[in-house]
Amino acid sequence: MALGDEFSVIGDWFMIHFVENNGMAWGMSFGGEYGKLFLSLFRLIAISGIGYYLYKLIKSEKNALLIISISLIFAGAVGNIIDSLFYGLIFEASGSFHIAQAFPADGGYAGLFHGKVVDMLHFPLFEGFYPDWFPVIGGDYFAFFRPVFNVADSSITIGVAVLIMFQKRFFGEEKADENQEIETTTEETSEIAV
Repeated sequence: MALGDEFSVIGDWFMIHFVENNGMAWGMSFGGEYGKLFLSLFRLIAISGIGYYLYKLIKSEKNALLIISISLIFAGAVGNIIDSLFYGLIFEASGSFHIAQAFPADGGYAGLFHGKVVDMLHFPLFEGFYPDWFPVIGGDYFAFFRPVFNVADSSITIGVAVLIMFQKRFFGEEKADENQEIETTTEETSEIAV
C-alpha cells in the first residue's frame, strides 16, 4: 500500500489505513534524529525492566491475569521496538503515490533505531460536527475514533486497562501478604517476650 491508502474491512467503521509515525503516541516526534535514538534506547531499557518484572511474576506464581496483562504490555512494546529497529533498514521511504519496495539496492530509508512505526487499524465509528454553541471547537469536524493504531498499541492498551481495572486484586494480594507477615512476626515476637 502507498502511504495514506486505505480499504474497508467492515463497512465504514473498520478500515485498514496505512500510516507511519516516529514511534510515539498520535505520531508525535521527539527532538529529531537524536530524540528518535533516545526514544529507542529508552524503549529498550523499559522492555528490559518489564521483561525482568514479568520473569519475577512468573517465578513467584502471581495472579495469572496480572501475568497476562504484563505480558500484553511487554509484547506490544517489543512489537513497536522491532518496527523502530528494523523497518527503516528493510524498506525504502513510503510515499503518497508510491509503494515502498522491500530490500532496495540502495538500502532502506533509515538506519538501525531510526525506522518509523507502521499503524494500520482505523475505527471511524461515527463522525460529524460539534454544535456551534460549543466553546472553542464549535462547528469543527470530529471523528470518533480518529487515531490509527497497530496490534502492538492494542496489546499495550489492553494490558494497561486490565491493570487499572484489577489493581486492587493484583496489588491488594501483595499488601495482604505483607500484613500477614507483619502479624506473624508480631505474634512470634510476643511469644518470645512471654
